[in-house]
Amino acid sequence: MQKEPALKIHPTATMFPKLGKDELHDLAESIKTDGQHEPIVLDADGVLLDGRNRLAACEIAGVKPRFTTYTGKDPKGVILSHNLYRRHISKGQQAMIIAIARSFSEHPLRHHAKLHSISLTRLSNATTVLQHAPHLAEQVRIGAISLDAAYSTVRDNKARAAAIQAQYARLREHAPDLAEQVTEGLLTLDDATAALDQREHEERLRQSVKLTDALRLADGDPAPPLVQLVEQGEITWSEGHERAEQFLTHRRDAIHQAQQALRVIAENWAAVQDLADRPGTPYARDVLGGLTPEARSLALSLTTLV
Repeated sequence: MQKEPALKIHPTATMFPKLGKDELHDLAESIKTDGQHEPIVLDADGVLLDGRNRLAACEIAGVKPRFTTYTGKDPKGVILSHNLYRRHISKGQQAMIIAIARSFSEHPLRHHAKLHSISLTRLSNATTVLQHAPHLAEQVRIGAISLDAAYSTVRDNKARAAAIQAQYARLREHAPDLAEQVTEGLLTLDDATAALDQREHEERLRQSVKLTDALRLADGDPAPPLVQLVEQGEITWSEGHERAEQFLTHRRDAIHQAQQALRVIAENWAAVQDLADRPGTPYARDVLGGLTPEARSLALSLTTLV
């Protein structure tokens, strides 16, 4: 294939993928047989706006190309209108070419979506890919990957970046020393985060053990405080927390048993009152005489409360 004539090509026109070798030769055969149906469009300065493939095909076919001159004020619009819909390019490629060609600072995306009859969502996705991953935008433009695949990659990358930023922000807030080590390259972000997680876990254990110690002291438990044992190195925080949980479980069981016993006494309080009303009688002696020493002592104590 011979080289194209030395015409300057408008940058927007270069964004449209050129025909493959076989397609270009088919176009050359068509021009050679049936003639050039559409002229090649130049602007007033001789810059090619539309017809790169026709120009190359004419040269291959040995046919003198036919030109026309555009004198309007919107060369980009002409290029887009001539090329977007008659070429075999995907909707994703169309959206990406529009995103690259147009300056969205002048008009909102909705304007361009309506102007070019293209999905606003697709155009928005193309713009996002172009802004955050120009190398992927180029792959979409030439049809190497789909717009959906590129957008999914960009979205995943943004999510990962946001997660990393949040991870580092958490370090700066709760562990500035670890954040500094990450900045200096002494720790990886994951290792620093794991260290912070361990610190916070131990702090939760410490608070739990501390609260249990306070409860044990208030209950009159004579055992040494668990926090003291941890600080002396006799047990770990995990072991201290385990002992605290065992104490709380035992305490709950003891409370439950005491409540059950007191309910039984309450349900039978009439017997205590009856016994208190007949002290020293044969009835009282017979009742007390049939009890164990512990039960008899309890009964005598209760009758004094009536």
